[in-house]
Amino acid sequence: MALASLLAVDRIACLDDAGDRDEVLEAAARLIAAGTDVAAGDVADGLRRRERMGSTAIGDGVAIPHGRGAAFPQARAAFLRLRPGVAFDAADGAPVDLVFAMAVPEGMQQEYLQWLSELAERFADASFRDALRGAADAGALHAALRDSGMAA
Repeated sequence: MALASLLAVDRIACLDDAGDRDEVLEAAARLIAAGTDVAAGDVADGLRRRERMGSTAIGDGVAIPHGRGAAFPQARAAFLRLRPGVAFDAADGAPVDLVFAMAVPEGMQQEYLQWLSELAERFADASFRDALRGAADAGALHAALRDSGMAA
């Protein structure tokens, strides 16, 4: 399953005044669960459980919160751009303003690790991060993510 298949246009959002890390995880969970029978609270709980193990911030203002569980038969993702950035206990101390969140079924361990690696590699590109930060709205964010192969 390609990374692009995880992220649909309706799960991309620009958030102003996102609040704190927990509020960001809640917002990501609502996007991930939208249009399904899965409760957003259950998705948020999974994201919080993983976050308690250690911050999913990878530096340069990027976080990849993720959780595994039985909530969905297929992996799903959401992307949020935050203004202003939010403290995420990043090793570099930078606030997070770019968030790619995932909920992945238990049986997809290999794909899960591959996606995390691919996301880390793509977000290591400063010009890609700049394009996301400079996008005018959610539609422009979608175009940038789609052009990078990260969205359908």
